[in-house]
Amino acid sequence: MSNLKHWIWLTQRRGLAGQAAFRVLEHFGSPEQAYVGDEGAYALVGGLSGEAVRSLMDKSLDGANEVLGDCDRLGIRLLTLQDATYPERLAAIHQPPMVLYWKGRQIAFDEEVAIAMVGTRGATPYGVRVAAQLAMELTRKGALIVTGMAQGIDASAVRGALKAGGPVVSVLGCGIDVVYPRYHWELYEDVAAVGALISEYPPGTEPRGGNFPIRNRIISGLSVGVVAVESGRAGGTLLTVGHALDQDREVFAVPGPIDASESEGTNRLIQEGAAKLILEADDVLCEFEERFPARLRPARELSREAAEQRLEATAPPDQPAPKREKTQPPKEKVEYLRWADCKDKLTDDQRALLLSMDGGVFQADDLVERTQIPARRVLSAMTLLQLQGYVSEESGKRFRAAVKLKME
Repeated sequence: MSNLKHWIWLTQRRGLAGQAAFRVLEHFGSPEQAYVGDEGAYALVGGLSGEAVRSLMDKSLDGANEVLGDCDRLGIRLLTLQDATYPERLAAIHQPPMVLYWKGRQIAFDEEVAIAMVGTRGATPYGVRVAAQLAMELTRKGALIVTGMAQGIDASAVRGALKAGGPVVSVLGCGIDVVYPRYHWELYEDVAAVGALISEYPPGTEPRGGNFPIRNRIISGLSVGVVAVESGRAGGTLLTVGHALDQDREVFAVPGPIDASESEGTNRLIQEGAAKLILEADDVLCEFEERFPARLRPARELSREAAEQRLEATAPPDQPAPKREKTQPPKEKVEYLRWADCKDKLTDDQRALLLSMDGGVFQADDLVERTQIPARRVLSAMTLLQLQGYVSEESGKRFRAAVKLKME
């Protein structure tokens, strides 16, 4: 029990977001050793802010005890980075969550053909239908759907997997006891009953906007492949795809109408070769048959009538009208952006590449040399930076920053 307290205590320290917390853990070897450290020991870590050191000097475990009490009351389990059951594929990503809060079935992710399904909140009827149908067929054939709980594509994927009678996993950007959006409370209960709700945030954490981009690395990190159904030129979908490419996951995309803003991002991913075009579940599963021969299974094809009957409830009539995903118009001139405003919208590779493009035009090889990022990941990241309007491509596969960064 004391071990869990110290893990929670470490994740609650102010000023220790991201890599700073891992520097502390690496230096001391365990949260317990970090807890008993003094100001002089913390100074040896290097790179810690004054706020972080002051927070580490606060030895109160009241907050950790409160979290443990809430978890016990709500039936939420905790999994730490050093637990034997912590998913290895998640532990291998950059900055994996130190603590996972978990409600529902225990799932051995490393043995599962876990397929993430992501897309816009402002889904079209086409996107809602396709996401549900794909999730249902993937589940029927042995895959495990991993997604969020947002309206639009997330909710449609959850409902499709549930209609197939299989488990489904939702990774949340808030505490597991906080239903967001509120009208999805039935989905929460269904997922917890047959699958799992997972979060890196303790009970009671409200769904702040900044939590969701951070959460996306977990969705891709738990999975072997990511399917994007609908996406505009910017947003969480492309951020998840960026994480997937950084993590060397397979990426798939569903094509959409060429004049639909909701499909502009997915169509461009296909066009640029960053994602494989898919039309059905088998287009995804064929990539994993050799790796998971015992997990995947054939399933009797459903008739059109049977499939439609199963999926008729995937878009409940009482669902609020979806908000359209914000898109960025093509940039005709260089725009000045505050680095603090845009850095959290980018993956590590995208941040490193954008910072390296300090004027001029660069070929992919130049960027590989500047950043030491492998060529495949450079090209994938540049594709996403183009879609989001941060980079423009010129003749000869050369790239130029389309924005100027204000670092103060």
